[in-house]
Amino acid sequence: MDPVIVLTTRSDIEASVVTALLDSHGIAAFRVSGNPQAIWPMTVNPLGEIRIAVQGEDAEEARRIIESHREDVGTRVIRLRDEFEELERQIDYRFQDRGLLEHALTHRSRAAEDVSGGVLDNESLEFLGDAVLGLVVAEALFRRYPEFDEGQKSKIKAAVVSTQSLARHAERIRLGAHLLLGRGEEKTGGRFKQALLADGYEALIAAVYLDGGLPAAAAFLERELGDAMSIGAQQDVVGMDYKSALQERLQASGQPLPEYRVASATGPDHRKEFTIEVVVGGEILGMATGRAKKEAEQEAARLALARLDRAG
Repeated sequence: MDPVIVLTTRSDIEASVVTALLDSHGIAAFRVSGNPQAIWPMTVNPLGEIRIAVQGEDAEEARRIIESHREDVGTRVIRLRDEFEELERQIDYRFQDRGLLEHALTHRSRAAEDVSGGVLDNESLEFLGDAVLGLVVAEALFRRYPEFDEGQKSKIKAAVVSTQSLARHAERIRLGAHLLLGRGEEKTGGRFKQALLADGYEALIAAVYLDGGLPAAAAFLERELGDAMSIGAQQDVVGMDYKSALQERLQASGQPLPEYRVASATGPDHRKEFTIEVVVGGEILGMATGRAKKEAEQEAARLALARLDRAG
């Protein structure tokens, strides 16, 4: 059967949300203009309209899914429900440019599946968000704790901006539920992967920065990470070295010393992520992922200590 147009809109965000929605239900959707049977269909037609088409046998189900996600707004035209409103409430920030938010939530697996080539992934935003995060946290620590030396502030900053920390904050705002993922990443549990959540969180920081400037990004991060910085400033947390603590625990009980192994290293050189296993007597006691080996080793040691505590 020939392709059938199931949605016409002037909103790129609405088109992207509908495409992702249909994809999540196993229906392949694509953007066309004019004749959907054209060999090289344009993304947008001369009137500025974006048309979403599906294969003919999927048209009825696609329309049903779209209708189930619409809301009636009185006398105005019925429009697609704002899928990002919940996230904006969670972060207490409303975007002027919703396209930035959509960009920040688009994983490379989703962009790779878009046949139009018009969908950009969030990796460049991750890079920018990492820089904004580092600057804002460093300045906040500089102002909050002028009596701390460079080493102390560096330890607090490393803990606050670690992959594990950012993933926990992403989970708190339910960021994973809003990510735009490709089918493969969806099937392998991408919404719950720590590294993917942390990357999405950094992209979100960049989107807030580009939309509202540095003051908006700083206010957002103060709300999000302020407590983490305060906790990190406590002397017992600042001085905590989980690797040393694990080694002392094992020595006291007569067990072998821990061995730290690189289980995997993924990503480009400038954004490499390491998965580290801590092994004791041939048994893996902890595993963690981080952008630096030392960061991942510390988290793996912390998890190993927690496991030993549970075992009594």
